Amino acid sequence: MELQDTPEEWRVVATTTPFRGNKTSVRTDDVVMPDGTVARRDYQVHPGSVAVLALDEQDRVLLLKQYRHPVRQKLWEIPAGLLDVPGENPLHAAQRELYEEAHVKAEDWRVLTDVYTTPGGCDEAVRIFLARGLSEAEGERFEVSEEEADMELARVPLGELVRAVLAGSLHNNCLVVGVLSLAAARAEGLDESLRPADAPWPARPFEA
Repeated sequence: MELQDTPEEWRVVATTTPFRGNKTSVRTDDVVMPDGTVARRDYQVHPGSVAVLALDEQDRVLLLKQYRHPVRQKLWEIPAGLLDVPGENPLHAAQRELYEEAHVKAEDWRVLTDVYTTPGGCDEAVRIFLARGLSEAEGERFEVSEEEADMELARVPLGELVRAVLAGSLHNNCLVVGVLSLAAARAEGLDESLRPADAPWPARPFEA
């Protein structure tokens, strides 16, 4: 058995887009199943995202707390954002988000993990980076608005975050996956052999 997800595309006999939003849309596909029947599948079409687990010299993770209206909670998260244009280089997007949300830059970038957030109902793909060698970014801080205008920032030790995740206190997908991925990589001695920041990403191909 090979532990590798594989591309596959079942035949679509009809498709509509009943909703188009500013960044995402909803698509309805009629998909031919293996037994020949046709099933209707509704899902969100998403441009893709990046997230940054930024780790400082004291082994603390840079966090921000932001209101998320769909779940009616303020969540502790790691810096993250959408890929603004098709084919955008994910590293450039991640560097932009770290600057805009935390006014921080990093010297060392690695790919921590790639995930589909909710593959049963959305095609969103997220690349989570590990960023180290942090320092304050030059120039003026990025002007934030809407939910981001109310953000809190903090730096929390990685071990404390692992315990909070396992206790059920933290729920943001990218934070949970990023924190547990780094903890697992360290436990297996793999944290210094993570993929380079420009590693291929088949879910969202990009220009170098």
